[in-house]
Amino acid sequence: MPANASSDFPRRFFLGSTAAACLVAGFGAARAAGTIKPDAKSALIVVDVQNCFIDGGTLPVKGGAAVVPVINKLAASFQNIVVTQDWHTAGHASFASSYPGKQPFETAELAYGTQVLWPDHCVQGTDGAALHKDLKIPHAELVIRKGYRQHMDSYSAFFEADGKTPTGLAGYLRERNLNQVFLVGLATDFCVAWSALDARKAGFSALVIEDACRGIDVNGSLAKAWQDMQGAGVKRVQSTDIDV
Repeated sequence: MPANASSDFPRRFFLGSTAAACLVAGFGAARAAGTIKPDAKSALIVVDVQNCFIDGGTLPVKGGAAVVPVINKLAASFQNIVVTQDWHTAGHASFASSYPGKQPFETAELAYGTQVLWPDHCVQGTDGAALHKDLKIPHAELVIRKGYRQHMDSYSAFFEADGKTPTGLAGYLRERNLNQVFLVGLATDFCVAWSALDARKAGFSALVIEDACRGIDVNGSLAKAWQDMQGAGVKRVQSTDIDV
């Protein structure tokens, strides 16, 4: 979910320059339903399905609640599941309220670059930071909390906003001998995309299940995110492509 847009943002988020026509050609081919079967080396990464990012929350993704039943159905096919949560301190550096006179969606300069300032969201221990009540994945093995450093934000499930500080997820996956990740959750063009790109950077196969995500789409960010993910070797699939 939205957490930071640093000076590294253009390089990391808007990677590549593949034409939109190529994007459609690359991802538009029909697939037989249920042809992808997650195995013992696969992990489902459920990204930031938290109350603040659902309609009615402080930083909602339109239609965010619609991903929950899709994720619940998919989860039954995975032996390994990781959940992520934005987990900010009160007065976090990414909050507009931390800067007198600043408004949400303005920016501030921090040690790691330009930070987009957001409404207060996902404060540790609050109901807004809790996972959506209808998310039913009791067999999830790990919760990765990110963005909990007071002065540093995070989009990716793998690295904090400086692009260097690991969350520990890559090490966990390697220790478990897991080499393929399927990503779902909120939001497609921010935390899901950054997580998918960092998964590839870390050497994992990555698939984003499109209908189990929802995007924000600010100034074309959703189409660009798909283009960038394609350029990095991320596969774009639907929940019907998964053997459930």
